[in-house]
Amino acid sequence: MQTDQFERYYAEKLWDAIPAVYRRKDGLAESPGTLRALVQVLASQAAIVRRSQDRLWEDEFIESCDEWAVPYIGDLVATRLLSALNKRGRRIDVAKTIYYRRRKGTPRILEELISDISGWEGKLVEQFQRLARSFHGLDTLPDWKKGRYSGTMPGGWADLRNPRISELADGPFEEYFHTPEFRRHQGLEGRYAIPKLAFYLYRLKAYPVIHTAPFAMGDGQSFLFDPSGRDIPLFSKRLRPNNWDDWYSAKEWELPAPIPCRLLAHAEYEITGADIRQLTASGLSAGAALDLNKILGLRFKSESSLRTLIESFSSSAEILLPANYDKLLALTLVADCGKQALLPAVDMMLTDPMETSSIVVGFETPADEIVSVENTTAANLQNWSANTDKTLAVDPERGRFRFTTATDSVHTIYCSYHYGFSTEIGAGSYDRPKATSAVPDQLITGGGAIVAGDLLNNGIVRITDSKTYGPVANKLSVEKMELQAATGERPYLRIETDWVLNTGTHENATLILDGLWVGAAGNLAASLVLRGNYEKVIIRNCTLDPGGDDNGLAETLFPVTLSIDGFVETLCIESSIVGPISVTGNGLVEELCINDTILQSVDRSVPVLSVPAGITTINRCTLFGSSELHELFASEIISTGQMQVLNTQEGCFRFSAAPSSSKLPRPYESFLFEKDANHWFNARLFGSPAFAQLSDTAPLIIRTGAENGSEMGAFSALMNPIKENGLHIKTDEYMPFGLISLFIHRT
Repeated sequence: MQTDQFERYYAEKLWDAIPAVYRRKDGLAESPGTLRALVQVLASQAAIVRRSQDRLWEDEFIESCDEWAVPYIGDLVATRLLSALNKRGRRIDVAKTIYYRRRKGTPRILEELISDISGWEGKLVEQFQRLARSFHGLDTLPDWKKGRYSGTMPGGWADLRNPRISELADGPFEEYFHTPEFRRHQGLEGRYAIPKLAFYLYRLKAYPVIHTAPFAMGDGQSFLFDPSGRDIPLFSKRLRPNNWDDWYSAKEWELPAPIPCRLLAHAEYEITGADIRQLTASGLSAGAALDLNKILGLRFKSESSLRTLIESFSSSAEILLPANYDKLLALTLVADCGKQALLPAVDMMLTDPMETSSIVVGFETPADEIVSVENTTAANLQNWSANTDKTLAVDPERGRFRFTTATDSVHTIYCSYHYGFSTEIGAGSYDRPKATSAVPDQLITGGGAIVAGDLLNNGIVRITDSKTYGPVANKLSVEKMELQAATGERPYLRIETDWVLNTGTHENATLILDGLWVGAAGNLAASLVLRGNYEKVIIRNCTLDPGGDDNGLAETLFPVTLSIDGFVETLCIESSIVGPISVTGNGLVEELCINDTILQSVDRSVPVLSVPAGITTINRCTLFGSSELHELFASEIISTGQMQVLNTQEGCFRFSAAPSSSKLPRPYESFLFEKDANHWFNARLFGSPAFAQLSDTAPLIIRTGAENGSEMGAFSALMNPIKENGLHIKTDEYMPFGLISLFIHRT
């Protein structure tokens, strides 16, 4: 939005230049304002010219120029331009063309291209280095190149004594070696050969959730990170350098990906002279310090090996005192290991631990305190049992944590973590500019119940944190109400009964819900019910929990249904994840608009959309379930269930996919399939990081079938096929001659 007021300035200037007699006649004509409208058109063009003149200097530089100037600067450096739809990648490519050419053919540039062109994170592996071979006398001693976790020598047989190392197989960090394969790459076949370069692509993003309330199991010890009580994988945050000159090949814990227990448990220790001096200053005796000097500079691959050696010292009793031993572990844990990178250290307690850590568990009361890395261990908490003497056990693969002893009611527990998802759809901890620009009339914070007085009939109410709220009171006199989450926050509203929002005696009311996650309490079905008379209802960046899983207490998570039991002139759902939508009783929706949204009905007998009257417009959406509609305008959607449209003489169905048994209006460039195929999606269960993400086995017409060449469905706006095509083009341009590129998706 332009704020320079140039249109107004030039309109007034041109209007003053017109003789007064003509201005007066324009106001008295049969169609008054015609001359004024012409002046407005001229003024808008004059404003465009003025802005272009003001930006002449900025348009000389690729970092600050307008989009129209990018191809011209690209011609100056003779680069091969990418698609105009990939604006970010094209601008970076032009900016770094000389940089790329100076380093052409190096692994560094090829790996940098992943982030620069596509915006994803990734890892390049030269596959000839993963080939098994015989070792001969001219080789240098390979100890420094042996596998960090398995100890496998380069090109040698796999060391299978550590079974968890098999988790790394077929990935970018594997330590096994393979015989050459000469087949074309497909799935897990044809990856390993001399001329092949594997680009492992991490397309999911890691989103931080700060200071949220965990889901309590009720025993004071066991908790789940997810506030709805789901098991979810915790993600490591992106820790890559942003400066070109600081580039290095990514480590496993620096990429946005699910954290395996093996990685969280990866701890290595090395004692330095500075560590011993610091321990001595904290009260360690000279004899104990002398014993620690015996292992100065040695690298220990685990805490158990370090402790075993310390137990052989004469001063072991003093060193193993909790006060000394915990400090020793905190000081000697090396930075280059998973545990140190993922968990907060003691010296982070005065700063924000989430700046560098991926997982934080702490206490808000009686004092702000975190459980630091030396008191935390990784564990398998499938059965909620952990045999450890540490304060806290974390299962990152299930999103669970457990304290060794029960916490009392005085301590208020919070957690911060990262979850994975494809993009900013649904409630999430990302920036939402529309929420930032609004000025709230009332704030809600701290979690707990939301009473009717907290919700204003006419005004903006903002929830300022990511706590859990419930129960939520009904509102019976909505006039112009907006309930929003603060930007970057993801509050969870747990409703125990139907949440009714009624306009009462007000007509043409307005309701806006922005950034909220609404879920039903365990074993209770609930709905968000709209009653009364609404001119407009907007649901933006929200999640109405579609259910489909059990929580930690083995309670069924029922979907939250959006039920329209009144009159709604326009209902807009944008960038959200919602359960079934139905018009019930005397309800009526004149116009339903759904954009960039995932809709799911976990019960096959319940339609995901039941709108028997009015016009429904759906753009770039994925629908898991059947639909019953009156009139439909659809573009770039995927429906896994039948779509039954009553009025097929109006509307359209373009660049979309649905079962062939559907009754649709005017299909155009669409894909009608015989039956739903589960393998088309990496996940169909809400809570999975890859929820609704198209898999590599989905038909090509779906993966590239949108009007602009992108994929159909809710993630069409991401332009993933266009980004990957640009990555193909640029890797071929800067790759050594004769090599073959493989692109492998790590979800």
